[in-house]
Amino acid sequence: MCLILVGWQAHPEHPLIVAANRDEFFARPTESAQFWAESPWVLAGRDLEAGGTWMGITRTGRFAALTNYRDLTNLRNNAPSRGKLVADFLTGQEAPEEYLERTAAWGEQCNGYNLLVGDGECLWWSSNVSGERRPLEPGIYGVSNHLLDTEWPKVAGGKDALAVSIKQSTDTEALFKLLQDDRIHADESLPNTGVGLEWERTLSPAFIKSPNYGTRSSTVLISDTNGSVAFDEQIWLAGGISGRRARFRFKAELPAGTRA
Repeated sequence: MCLILVGWQAHPEHPLIVAANRDEFFARPTESAQFWAESPWVLAGRDLEAGGTWMGITRTGRFAALTNYRDLTNLRNNAPSRGKLVADFLTGQEAPEEYLERTAAWGEQCNGYNLLVGDGECLWWSSNVSGERRPLEPGIYGVSNHLLDTEWPKVAGGKDALAVSIKQSTDTEALFKLLQDDRIHADESLPNTGVGLEWERTLSPAFIKSPNYGTRSSTVLISDTNGSVAFDEQIWLAGGISGRRARFRFKAELPAGTRA
């Protein structure tokens, strides 16, 4: 993922609201969101090149999502796949804090990332760049290709849009609409991540359009206090052309002792 907007316990009826865009090269082989054959409780897409995933949720309410940290000066071509961290959390049973502690050393071998993991009761963020890992308090959060809540224009704008949207309603279409913001931001507001000014401009919107690289999917996830989960994925083709829309609805089988 390259933009994840999260409302964590920010709405009285919907403890987890996620609106996220995955940006990637269009040539990279990908499987869209579905329940995995070998782990049928896991709902996620699949990176067919490296085998991991970028975002998913399980029938027991475990959630995980990841963004890459953009820093070309420290990019390692032989690093292990960051998407394995998401896949392994979704298929496992460890508490978020325990999982992040156990995988910290392995994560240091990866290229830079931000990782969100939660179990319905808590939501944690970690990054192998800053070395931080911490639980998130109730609120609105955003992460792109830097650290959590870095004030990049699309992160700050996306957080504001999410906050406004969920105050008015938790309509799935409204969340998809805010993810389709393709405005290119002013040069003076752009970061310098080593890709050059032209690419910084191209990568500055929430929704990225370019011939070979761009937003390939948008995902909206909404849970409610009785465990119901709505997970919608919109596929995008090169140039921002709309592709397949998949809709999933299920009741999370929350472990004993979790929120009713």
